[in-house]
Amino acid sequence: MPVYEYECKSCENIFEIQQKISDDPLASCPDCGSEVKKIVSRSSFHLKGQGWYNDGYSGSSNAAAKKSEKKDTGAAPACQTGGCKGCPASA
Repeated sequence: MPVYEYECKSCENIFEIQQKISDDPLASCPDCGSEVKKIVSRSSFHLKGQGWYNDGYSGSSNAAAKKSEKKDTGAAPACQTGGCKGCPASA
C-alpha cells in the first residue's frame, strides 16, 4: 500500500498514512480535526544500473559514461585472498 503525506492547514502538522489507491483522501487532521491537504513528497527509490544516472536524464554525459565503462573481458578477477577453494581466479 502506498504511503501518502498530508499537512494540516491549521496546526501545520505533517504526517504520513498508508492508504489504498482507491481510498478517498483524508479530510481532517488526526490531532486538531482541521482541514488537511495532500502534499507531494520525494520518492524513496533510487534507479541504478546501466543507462540510469543520478539526475535521471543525463544528456551530454551519456557519451562520457559510455567511454568510461569497463569492458568485460570474460576473465575472472584476480583473487584477493588466495585461499578460495574452487575459485577460478585462484587457479
